[in-house]
Amino acid sequence: MQKDLETRTLGKTGMVVTQLGYGAGFRGEVTETQADGVFNAVLDAGINYIDTAPCYDFSEDRIGASISHRRSEFFLATKVGCNIGPGGKGKDPDHIWSADNFHRNIDESLKRMKVDCVDLLQPHSPSFDDVEQGALEALIQIRDAGKTRFIGVSTHLPDLPAFVQTGIFDAFQIPYSALGRRHERLIQNLADASAGVIIRGGIAKGHRGGGWDKWEKAGLDDLLDGMDRYEFVLRFTLTHPACQTNIVGTADLDHFYANVAAAKAGPLPQEIYEQAKERLAQIGEVPADSWSE
Repeated sequence: MQKDLETRTLGKTGMVVTQLGYGAGFRGEVTETQADGVFNAVLDAGINYIDTAPCYDFSEDRIGASISHRRSEFFLATKVGCNIGPGGKGKDPDHIWSADNFHRNIDESLKRMKVDCVDLLQPHSPSFDDVEQGALEALIQIRDAGKTRFIGVSTHLPDLPAFVQTGIFDAFQIPYSALGRRHERLIQNLADASAGVIIRGGIAKGHRGGGWDKWEKAGLDDLLDGMDRYEFVLRFTLTHPACQTNIVGTADLDHFYANVAAAKAGPLPQEIYEQAKERLAQIGEVPADSWSE
């Protein structure tokens, strides 16, 4: 019997989501036909959490065209703050953190995706100081109007504490991986406080800009035991007890199915997990000790 993907409850939202989610960060090199195939493969594999944004080129359009008829099969998260023109192309500035733009974004997103409501709506990685007066209140208005069920935010240090302190957010989307452990303790603190925790960059972003240098300095190849590096990093992220869902994006079906297989393999053995953290700590890749770091 084929093993199902593991699920977790996304904090106080009560949504039971697959621990492996899908991040639909499409860019121009992905064709509409590829996007259609990937979205349906995601649902066919049992993944029930999809995260997108208005500025991910035609991602929202393809959700509407490809899988809106399968809406009951997945939780849908999108973002606000994007400043986009026709066809989802970015403008200058790329983001506007205003109430008017938030309202415009959600109304256009619902039309593109052919849905009446999203499950989670998130400002798209703003600096807290750039959020204009009235914008956070607009999120509440959008929720009260029935256009989103819950409010989240895609953020990171040093802005994370300010967003937490507003008290309006049900979930937080935060970068984390073996090669980027800064938020490791903080995501546990959020989960302990019943917040939803969505991990981004749990397999790919840690490898950009010299990330593999950290891997090699820590000598992590010795711990692979038959895995490749990508499987190890993905399973490392999924092993964290506060990882409720980890949004991984790819338009390559071979990579996608490899990610699904890795997720189904489950968390890393505890001894390997602890050894990896110890070796990473020895090269200075450690979690922040406090919200102010």
